[in-house]
Amino acid sequence: MDSNNNDVVKDAKFYLKNFFAIFGNWFLAIVYTIFPFLLKRKSVENKVILITGAGSGLGQLLSVEFAKLGAIIVAWDINETNLNKTKKLVEETGSKCFNYIVDVSKKSNIYEASKKVREEVGFVFMLINNAGIVTGKDFLELKDEEIELTMNVNAMAHIWSCKAFLPEMVQRNEGHLVSIASLAGNVGVNRLTDYCASKFCAVGFEESLRLELFANNSNVKSTVVCPAYINTGMFEGVKSLIPLLDPKYVVEKIVDSILKDQMIIVLPRSMYFMLILKQILPSLSGANLVKVLGVDTSMNQFVGRNKNK
Repeated sequence: MDSNNNDVVKDAKFYLKNFFAIFGNWFLAIVYTIFPFLLKRKSVENKVILITGAGSGLGQLLSVEFAKLGAIIVAWDINETNLNKTKKLVEETGSKCFNYIVDVSKKSNIYEASKKVREEVGFVFMLINNAGIVTGKDFLELKDEEIELTMNVNAMAHIWSCKAFLPEMVQRNEGHLVSIASLAGNVGVNRLTDYCASKFCAVGFEESLRLELFANNSNVKSTVVCPAYINTGMFEGVKSLIPLLDPKYVVEKIVDSILKDQMIIVLPRSMYFMLILKQILPSLSGANLVKVLGVDTSMNQFVGRNKNK
């Protein structure tokens, strides 16, 4: 009988503790949303930050912004010319930049490059999986190799690079993993079946990995970024009621949120409400909401960076 009473008390303490943790963290989230200046930003000065897809667009802007904060940048990209441009911009801030030509669609390239980085630069404190591609075709128009490439770059590269750099982070009990995913990793979009599949994968992988780290009381942080269309040229021609986001605004928000150890970033912030509606509305109502926002036709005039060239 005493044993049963002890079990009841133990269970009660467990549930009460987690109940207060859930609502305590919810309350803090509201406070920090209203008063964001209360959250302290961590320093990345002299820390090594590796950014994939750093040769252009968001990756290049992130490289420069973190360099301004004194970080040592490791830039990965498949395009050497673009990498050299990033290196020049980073060095103009006074920070160091180490370039590596890497095809992140290939696991062997990722593992080989990660080994070189550890030997030549040192411990990677922050890994930002940013490299991404988009095809923008109806599902039945997609070639098998196009689907495979999208999945390899947008999803599998996140997994392989995390597997390459996470062990040392866990060993040191410090570090930060960042997945640049997409709002399309939470909501399906016409003519983006392969892209959405890859981004849903990236979001799910990051969330599961974050829970593993939490369960093991690890101090390694993780962040997943889910922006709407960004005006970097990657989604040239896209039209919807959700305007294309300014890249500088996006980078500013991403950097600030990462430095405050925010776990999930959705941009624009109004899209948090849309994601809540998606969960509570019937499926057909959700489909109608997509029509109202113009998401179902947003890719009809898609040109994209590669096609535009």
